[in-house]
Amino acid sequence: MEYIRVTKENLEKEHICCAISNNNDVQVSSKKAWLKDMFDEGLVFLKSAERGKCFIEYVPAENAWNPIDAKGYMYIDCLWVSGSFKGHGYSNDLLNECIKDSKEKGKKGLCVLSSAKKKPFLSDPKFLKYKGFEVCDEADNGIQLWYLPFDKKADKPQFKECARHPHIKEKGYVLYYTSQCPFNGKYVPILEETAKKEKVDFKAIQIKNKKDAQNAPTPITTYALFCDGEYLSNEQMNDKRFLKLIAERK
Repeated sequence: MEYIRVTKENLEKEHICCAISNNNDVQVSSKKAWLKDMFDEGLVFLKSAERGKCFIEYVPAENAWNPIDAKGYMYIDCLWVSGSFKGHGYSNDLLNECIKDSKEKGKKGLCVLSSAKKKPFLSDPKFLKYKGFEVCDEADNGIQLWYLPFDKKADKPQFKECARHPHIKEKGYVLYYTSQCPFNGKYVPILEETAKKEKVDFKAIQIKNKKDAQNAPTPITTYALFCDGEYLSNEQMNDKRFLKLIAERK
């Protein structure tokens, strides 16, 4: 497999794997705008040369858009290999390249979000365990911080206090999200319109900068849905799934 590193220089001509379309598509344009700023923060986006979901995205943990204390580590935003790309060792290729790059940059190790059981849009805990990762912290909602230290004496990464007990004071449905996930560009407006049509109390809060992301009331900032203060899910929703959730909670 041939891999390509996406940079500012080739960003406009390369597909971004998680949303394959033209640059005028709101999902693509929002993600590429976010990436363009993050490249200056040390973000690396390595992907298959072939079109499809086969890529890894990582950044120095100090610049990650998550409320974690992991100074000196590299944080993996996303490692996604799916469809026809699965089962060929490409996940190993991408992770090994991340490890190699991180060691060359003098990092203490890697860290990534996951959970005890596989959740959508999070790294597979079975794969992480197989590759030597361990759980180093866990929030009340079951979201875990895993790490792979290059030196066993290295300090363990941990969640900031604001993320340990995911809860907010606001009533109704509240969604925190960022442009890191391109699907938000399409589906957040759909949820807003659906809530308005159904007269459901709903507010979407877009996290637009690193400072706010690193002090968010949730370990996952790309997509975190609350209801009456309670954390519900990090799973991306369309109008049908949202309506089903509302019906189940009545």
